[in-house]
Amino acid sequence: MQELSEARLLTEYQLARGRLVAIAHGILGDLGEAEDVVQEAWLRLRRTAATDAIESVTGWLVVTTSRLALDAVGSARRRRETYVGPWLPEPIVTFDPVGAPPPGDPADRVTLVEAVSTAVLVVLETLTPAERTAFVLHDVFGMPFGEVADIVGRTPSAVRQLAARARRHVREGAPRFDADPQRHREVVAAFTAAMEDGDVHGLLHLLDPDVVLHSDGGGRVRAARKPVHGADRVARFLAGIQRKRSYRPWPARINAGPGVVLSRDGRPVAAVSLTVVDGRVARVDMVINPDKLARTGAPWKDNP
Repeated sequence: MQELSEARLLTEYQLARGRLVAIAHGILGDLGEAEDVVQEAWLRLRRTAATDAIESVTGWLVVTTSRLALDAVGSARRRRETYVGPWLPEPIVTFDPVGAPPPGDPADRVTLVEAVSTAVLVVLETLTPAERTAFVLHDVFGMPFGEVADIVGRTPSAVRQLAARARRHVREGAPRFDADPQRHREVVAAFTAAMEDGDVHGLLHLLDPDVVLHSDGGGRVRAARKPVHGADRVARFLAGIQRKRSYRPWPARINAGPGVVLSRDGRPVAAVSLTVVDGRVARVDMVINPDKLARTGAPWKDNP
């Protein structure tokens, strides 16, 4: 087989990088660690290609990235055991579902294959590493069980069972969200307007009676250490934040789902993921840890 040039390797790596990061992010739940894993896969590709023939560069990268991510899951979870307060995945802001251009230069924003919502990422944290990897690779990215088996070191039959268990946990733990993009746009637009005005009644109209809000400050900023339950409490919590700080809300798409990013003084201060069920917001996941907001894009303007 003809040796692949460095330029050819780099081109194929760059074309596959978005998918690779999405795979690693789905397995690890942390974008920074996912990018580190993908960078390591690239370095290994260069070393391997110098001595061995590679039939499919993309296929080789997918397998190597998946194995590296699986190896890194254990250390990532140990770090989260000492995390201050509730842990939520880093928000990946990809585009504005309402239709207006998102703030900031698109070239400066992370672009990923949108695959896993915030609520599902939270549920994936409860799975074993093998279950999580099987679910992400097969159910999300469509990889055959035989190929997943090679990555996790199990038989295809065992991997099928891993994926089935993971699928069951995801169904039980994550609300069945509305898939209608138009309904998402309507809810996000209404939520954005209510947030901008600090409108308790407007928020109450949008929230499911049993809505739950999780807030991740990571010990860096003040956040609710326990979930906030019920439409009235969640509405007042959100309206109170806005009335105290006068944030600028931006409609956004966060981790494959609808959401709003709040900004102040030209920088993002909160990423609010919304899980919409039957036309109402059933779950609110609010990331305010500044370390997790560094990739949401800049500059953010406080006036449209």
